Amino acid sequence: MITKQDRNKVRKKRHARVRSKLSGTELRPRLNVYRSNKNIYAQLIDDENGVTLANASTLDKELSIESAGNVEAAQKVGELIAKRAVEKGLKSVVFDRGGYLYHGRVKALAEAAREHGLEF
Repeated sequence: MITKQDRNKVRKKRHARVRSKLSGTELRPRLNVYRSNKNIYAQLIDDENGVTLANASTLDKELSIESAGNVEAAQKVGELIAKRAVEKGLKSVVFDRGGYLYHGRVKALAEAAREHGLEF
C-alpha cells in the first residue's frame, strides 16, 4: 500500500527532476502550480531574478468560492492568474505542474489559463 507520504515524496522527486530542466525568465515566467487538499495556488515566477510576478489562489478575496478543492475552483484560479499576467503584459509562460499529473484540478487550471490569454 502506498501511503500519502510516499506519494508526496515521489511527487517532490519528479518535480525536482523537471525543475532542473525548466526555468522562467522575465519575458517568459514559470507558471507554478501547487495543490493542497483544500486549495490550489498558481504563481508566475521569474527565476533569473528570483521574483514572483503574479499569484492567484482559491484564498483570494476576489474569488467567491464555496468549495476551494474542486475543478471549478481551479478553473477560476486559472482565469485569475491569466488575467493578472495579461495586465502585466505577459502572454507566454513555461508551465510547471509541480510534479502533479496533468489531470483534474491541474489540467482545469491550465486550460482555463490558456482560454484567457496565456500561451504555453
